[in-house]
Amino acid sequence: MEQSIEDIWKNRDLIEQIQTRRLTEMLEAIIPRNRFYTTKYAAAGIDIDDIHTLEDLRALPVTTKQELVDSQAQQPPYGANLSFPSTAYTRLHQTSGTTGRPMRWLDTTDSWDWIMECWRQIYLLAGLTKDDRLFFPFSFGPFIGFWAAFEGASRLENFVIAGGGMSTSIRLQAMIENEATVVCCTPTYALRMAEVAAEEGVNLQESSVRMLIVAGEPGGAIPATRSRIESAWDARVIDHWGMTEIASLGVESEDRPGGMYLLETEVIAEIVDPETLEPVAAGEVGELLITNLGRIGSPLIRYRTRDLVQAGTDKGPDERELLWLPGGILGRSDDMVTVRGNNVFPSSIEAVLREIDDVAEFRIDVKTVRSMHELCITVEPAAAAADRAEELAKTVGDSLRKRLGFACEVRTAEPGQLPRFELKGRRFFRE
Repeated sequence: MEQSIEDIWKNRDLIEQIQTRRLTEMLEAIIPRNRFYTTKYAAAGIDIDDIHTLEDLRALPVTTKQELVDSQAQQPPYGANLSFPSTAYTRLHQTSGTTGRPMRWLDTTDSWDWIMECWRQIYLLAGLTKDDRLFFPFSFGPFIGFWAAFEGASRLENFVIAGGGMSTSIRLQAMIENEATVVCCTPTYALRMAEVAAEEGVNLQESSVRMLIVAGEPGGAIPATRSRIESAWDARVIDHWGMTEIASLGVESEDRPGGMYLLETEVIAEIVDPETLEPVAAGEVGELLITNLGRIGSPLIRYRTRDLVQAGTDKGPDERELLWLPGGILGRSDDMVTVRGNNVFPSSIEAVLREIDDVAEFRIDVKTVRSMHELCITVEPAAAAADRAEELAKTVGDSLRKRLGFACEVRTAEPGQLPRFELKGRRFFRE
C-alpha cells in the first residue's frame, strides 16, 4: 500500500530517495529543452549526466533573480526559462515587484497541479479541516500567492470566499456573514482589518475566525506582530512561505509554533554562507537556496532566495524528519543595513515597534550622512494616542536604543497619514 505523506515525513531516508529521484528526472526532462539552463550549464562546463545524488547538486552553479530578470528583458516577454513550447502553458502570474521590475511566470497544467499538491500539504500541516470556510480578503490580480491558496482549498472541497473588489469594511461584513473560520492574508492586512474593525465597533474576537494563514512579509514570524494579530482576532496565526517564482514551499505546523517546515518531498533546500555559498552547520544562520522539484515547465535550480534561515536540530512533536526552520524567515540578506557597526534588518525594527501599542503604522528610511548609514523612523500614533505624539516618539526612541544599541531619529506622522496596504506592506526605503 502506498505510504501517506505523513508517514513519508517521518522517514529521512525515504525523503532523500524521493528528492534524488525527482532531481534526476527533472534534469533529464529540461536538458536540452530549457534554453536557460542548457546555456547556463554549458557555459559552466557541466554535464548533467554527472549529477546523480544530492551531493552532486552542489556542482551546479546557483541561479539568481537578476539572471531571470535579464533573461526576460533580453527575450521578452517570458525569457528563456521555459522547458516546453509556449502552447503548453496555461497560466501566467507575476511577482509583486516590490524589489524591482515584476517577473512574469508561466505554468503548465502539470506544474499547476504540483503547486496544488504543495498547498494540500500546507493545509494539512496547518490543521485545516473539512468544515473550515476560508476567506481571501484581497483583489485577485497576477500575484500567484492567493490564487494558489484559493484554488488549493477549493480542490480540497472547502468552502472558499473571494473578497476582491471590496472595501475593508465590506470584507469584514462578508467574512462575518459567511461565517469564515480561516482568513488568508498578509500580516499587514490582518492588522489593517483589525484597525478598521475597532473603528467601526466590530468585535473580531467574537467572530467565527479561528485561524489566520499569513505570508508575503516577515510579520508572521515576528513575535510582537504575531501577538498583536492573535490578540486582536483571538485566533491562531500560521505563517507560511513562498515566492511567485518558486511556489509555496514552507509552513508553520499547527502542533509546532514558532518556526516553519519545508515540504522536502517537493523541494531540495540548502542553507549556505551568503558570501562563500558554502554550506553552514546546522543551527547557524545562512541563506536559503531552493531547488523545486515539480515545476518542470519553469524550474528553478539552486535559486538564491536571499532569505536568511537556520536549520533546527530537534525533532518535532510528531517525529517529522522535515527540515524545520526555527523562527521561520529571519530576514533578507539584501535588506540588511549596517548602522555604526551593527547589522540591522527591518524585521528587527518591526519587532520593537509592534510591542508598543500606541504605534499604528511606521516607515523606515535609511539615509547616508557623512558616508555612514543612519535610520529615520516615522511612527503614526494610534487614535487613542493622537494627543501624545511627542511622548510616543520618546518611547519609540528609547526602545530602539535599548534593543538595537544605537540611537535613531524618530518622527511622528498625523493619524491616517501613513499608507495602509492590502497586500505586502512597503515600509522600508533606502535613500
